[in-house]
Amino acid sequence: MQVDLSPSWVEYFEKSHKNRYQIIAAPGMEEIGKSIVDLDPDRFMMHQTKWGKFPDGTDNIEVGGFHPINRVSGEHVMFLASYHNNDVTLSQFSVMVYLLQSFVESLTVVLPFYPVGTMERVTKEGQVATANTYAQMFSNLPTCGKPTRVLVYDLHTLQNRFYLHGNAIASLQTTIPLLISTIKQTPIDCIAFPDDGAAKRFGSMFQGLGFEIVTCGKTRDGDKRVVNIQDGNAEGKHVVIVDDLVQTGGTLFECGMALKAVGAKSVSAYVAHGVFPNESWKRFLSSGDRGCFEKFYLTNSIPTVTDKLPTDDVFQVLDLKHKIVEDIDKY
Repeated sequence: MQVDLSPSWVEYFEKSHKNRYQIIAAPGMEEIGKSIVDLDPDRFMMHQTKWGKFPDGTDNIEVGGFHPINRVSGEHVMFLASYHNNDVTLSQFSVMVYLLQSFVESLTVVLPFYPVGTMERVTKEGQVATANTYAQMFSNLPTCGKPTRVLVYDLHTLQNRFYLHGNAIASLQTTIPLLISTIKQTPIDCIAFPDDGAAKRFGSMFQGLGFEIVTCGKTRDGDKRVVNIQDGNAEGKHVVIVDDLVQTGGTLFECGMALKAVGAKSVSAYVAHGVFPNESWKRFLSSGDRGCFEKFYLTNSIPTVTDKLPTDDVFQVLDLKHKIVEDIDKY
């Protein structure tokens, strides 16, 4: 039912209600924090944190912004997190506990890549669903009077959000608008998905934008499973394959080759999160054995990986800073 609002309510809802944030950045996220401050220094202030270790290997952390003047207590805090290994993850949980026990007004954890998103279930007894472990740790953080908001981009399995409860709530965002604004400057006129799951997840975000939509999938050929085109027509098209993350990228490569085999003019790839264990990104360089892509787009959701990528080859890193500033006010 449409509600007629008084002029005062119209003015209230049209106003921009933007909080100021004190930023604490985890190891590897400092440059993103600095770039956010540069975008709007009147709204964001960053405090350098010392992530040290004692000789026995335990944490020796000094959170910035508390000494000699406490500029954090009573304020809205944005914690830029990066869980690129288990050691730094535990250290960051220690800092979150400290912040929440320091009378902050609110805590928003910006964790662009949720690394255990693929481990939300088990297939046999004895396996550990580490997505549940992380959710338990988030959900049992101290409270500052309101839940900790955990802002995540393109979470691999959306049901992970329901693992969080009590003192933490997931705020799920997407990086697809970054890709759309980027490819509008290119000849790309076709969006391909490596499987039906990616098509269901991302397909609606490209509807009505004039792109041909293609879905790939694996079918059995004797003892092998091969990738082929299941829906759509890529012939004569400039294609970008869209998925949420890449590990070693075998399926992505096979999808690219299948698109070229049916006559695509060019094939590029996009993933929100470039995990690339053991520097497997090297295989996608123009000189690599999987160098079939004209461009390989990805975000800097995992800076410890993207900082190593060459800038003069196929990779193009899309910076998340504008999305984070935009999404920090979304719930």
